Amino acid sequence: MKNKAVKVIVAALAAVVILIGNPLTSKANGGNNNKKASPAEAQVSVSYQGTSDNHIIFKVGFENTTAQKFWLIIKNDNGDIVYHHQFSGTNFEKNVCFENTDTEIQPTFIIRTSDNVDIVRQFQINKTVVENTIVTSL
Repeated sequence: MKNKAVKVIVAALAAVVILIGNPLTSKANGGNNNKKASPAEAQVSVSYQGTSDNHIIFKVGFENTTAQKFWLIIKNDNGDIVYHHQFSGTNFEKNVCFENTDTEIQPTFIIRTSDNVDIVRQFQINKTVVENTIVTSL
């Protein structure tokens, strides 16, 4: 019972302390003279979904109105690519799970379109463990 209460508190605190980095948009080439429609920042969403079965869960969504091919790239704290896969279709949604460890993690989610536009979402997850002590009078 005590262990479950601690997990619930830890999950709630983790949700509170998630910091969402400012979305960054960059272009591979300085001048973009082609007329392809690039996705707006609002078309990409990454949201914290909570914890389940010792995993931290994020939901990645992309309204790909032109059905162009794109890549979902996920980087770890060190900037190493831990996931890289190509998709297409108009309404993309994927749940991404990370192992729920006792350390701080900083995942970076990147949607890269076929015209080399990157839409980036960064998170920092800190865990705080709170212990509850119940004292009863005898």
